Amino acid sequence: MLVAFLGLINSFSEIFDSSRYDKSVNPISTTKTDNSALWESTPLSDWGFILVEGPDSEQFLQNQLTNSVIGLESAKGSQVAHGSAQVRLVGYCSPKGRLLASAWLLLQVNTAGGEEIKRYGLLISRDIAASTAKRLSMYVLRSKLTVKDVSDSWEVEGHLIRDAKTPYLGNPDEISLQLPSVTVDENIFERIISARPKQPHLNTHKQSKNLELWNDLEVLSGIPRIVMATQEQFVPQMINFESVAGIDFKKGCYPGQEIVARSQYRGAIKRRLHLARLLDHDLDTVAYAPGTEVFQSQDPNQPAGMVVLSAKNPFAPSRIDLQIEIKLEALENGDIHLGSIDGPVLKIDSLPYPLIEI
Repeated sequence: MLVAFLGLINSFSEIFDSSRYDKSVNPISTTKTDNSALWESTPLSDWGFILVEGPDSEQFLQNQLTNSVIGLESAKGSQVAHGSAQVRLVGYCSPKGRLLASAWLLLQVNTAGGEEIKRYGLLISRDIAASTAKRLSMYVLRSKLTVKDVSDSWEVEGHLIRDAKTPYLGNPDEISLQLPSVTVDENIFERIISARPKQPHLNTHKQSKNLELWNDLEVLSGIPRIVMATQEQFVPQMINFESVAGIDFKKGCYPGQEIVARSQYRGAIKRRLHLARLLDHDLDTVAYAPGTEVFQSQDPNQPAGMVVLSAKNPFAPSRIDLQIEIKLEALENGDIHLGSIDGPVLKIDSLPYPLIEI
């Protein structure tokens, strides 16, 4: 087992082709082959899937999401979508610039009657998939497209491998994309997430252990995911969305765009996402789910931020890893308490990527 997992993140291997990052190109093949015995899989019951399909789907999504959709490429043949040309992190904001949802976006191109049909997939938190699809549908009007939450009929799975270059074997009927890898104490974890029409699951015990690791690696990646408890709580920059390539400031209008742009270019960003951990505590007595507030010891009368994502560390029964959104001034001195001013003290860890400052 990975005893070294108790250490801090040392680096972040970024698969996106973006000049914003000091890139570490993922060396594994993303072509589906029959050599995937080392990949471990788990159902992701907290994830849902939305399909947007039709001739006007590209422009429609371009006008709704924080990141550019125009120019997104479809993975060829049996390849797993990867890199900024084929995978985008996107946000969906309210008119006030607050994130209603975040998702991983990919494109699948099908041919029918000699014509190409674009179908976009949004991998999103399951508890907000239906409401997000419904809200998007309100703006379809006369556009030629459909928006469907298929979370009940499709299953989402996560696939993991550590320190290997073994290609991933997928299923013919699945749609899959490669997420940024996560490096923990020199161990590189590759991650692929896929969706396909529902099939019988694998061994439950293996899935449970793999799920714990998947969830913890998602937290340690520093890439946020909006869930129901955190809807409309954050302007994208408050959870580092621009620093993980989730915003294209040149793409044009979308709901909340003026507020998001103003936050970036007019004044300093005063709240940010940080990694934190809770050690050596009775976890049965602690609330640490997304939406849980955090407090600073020298300002006990109001919360300093809240939990964005959290997960138990699978190799340390008394450790919780967290993403927290917090006032930057609260980190300058004093302790950060989880849940209440009398709650356990969090240890703040370094982010695995640099923050973009304008």
